[in-house]
Amino acid sequence: MHFKQAVSTLLLSAACLSFAQADVKVGVITSSTGPIALVGLPQKNSIPLLPTQAGDQPVTYIALDDGSDPTATVKALKKLISEENVDAIIGPSGSPNAMGVIQFVAEAGVPLLAPVGTAAVVLPMNEQKKWVFKTTQNDDLIAKALVEDMGRRGVKTLGFIGTADPYGENWSKVMGALAAEHGIKVVATERFQRQDTSVTGQSLKVLAARPDAVLVAAPGSSAVLPQTTLFDQGYRGQMYQTHGAALPDFLKLGGKKVEGTILAASLMLVLDEIPDSHPSKPVASAYVSAYEKLNGSKPATFGANTYDAGLLLQKAIPVAAAKAQPGTPEFRAALRDALEASHEVPATQGVYTMTPEDHSGFDERGRELIQVKNGAWTLLGGN
Repeated sequence: MHFKQAVSTLLLSAACLSFAQADVKVGVITSSTGPIALVGLPQKNSIPLLPTQAGDQPVTYIALDDGSDPTATVKALKKLISEENVDAIIGPSGSPNAMGVIQFVAEAGVPLLAPVGTAAVVLPMNEQKKWVFKTTQNDDLIAKALVEDMGRRGVKTLGFIGTADPYGENWSKVMGALAAEHGIKVVATERFQRQDTSVTGQSLKVLAARPDAVLVAAPGSSAVLPQTTLFDQGYRGQMYQTHGAALPDFLKLGGKKVEGTILAASLMLVLDEIPDSHPSKPVASAYVSAYEKLNGSKPATFGANTYDAGLLLQKAIPVAAAKAQPGTPEFRAALRDALEASHEVPATQGVYTMTPEDHSGFDERGRELIQVKNGAWTLLGGN
């Protein structure tokens, strides 16, 4: 009897140990080639920096490139789910790409941590979007900071140029409502494709409306062309950009033509000017240092959005592992619940507190008002 009990106890202990240390598999989809590679490359380059341990669970990452093509994103995602049996997916890089896979992650019951710009991946919340968590600031959080700055500067009329995709469309919607609330009239609204090499027609229409200020709503390198075109056509009103322009190449490609631009974005752009008391500063500093050591260059905030996804998973995985074994539908459901319960998690971009209604989770600690001054990002204040 005692011998049988001892064997049973030993087997149970071994099973528990195996249960606790099962590998968690995370898929990562980036657009490290193609039109949005300036967004996807820093994300791909951040994958080696993601946590490889979460509590007792080793974490492995399976990385795929979708070439910026939404159709390829769907194919990559299905491969990760059906062939690799992943427990979560980080990615993809582009807003249209992410919008196209929501139904598939919901059907499979796999949490998706989307490092994309548009809030449409999590808003309005529904049965499908409850499987998606967004590691960038929602548009309204950023837009409020911009509109408040416009108010301080006496802006009464605004021109808008945005991408003809979910990113630009949601920004147009959010900005239109906020501007109206603050007595600002949107006098011109234009759209363009990310891959366009000319926006002369759109910018001339904006110029003809003679707005006090212009907002460009575009992610990555596509944010540069509308602004430089307006500059070449003689526009000298105040230029605003969204957090989609928060990358070193915006400064490099825009040069003197983007001087004075105001945007609201991550503290990572102005880390040296942020007080040490900010909970995200040590996390962002560690990430920037590690990225520079690995890649020999500073990271864009897009890479940090992927890194933050890893930090959120690192917190949530042990909670889910206490309820179910990695690799099972029960674990993935528990992981979704644990991500939704994320509370005061400091990361590179701000502090995440998720709720069933808010799957982005940022407050004002996730944005800073920033201006381009002498070719560099400078803290503007007034947040």
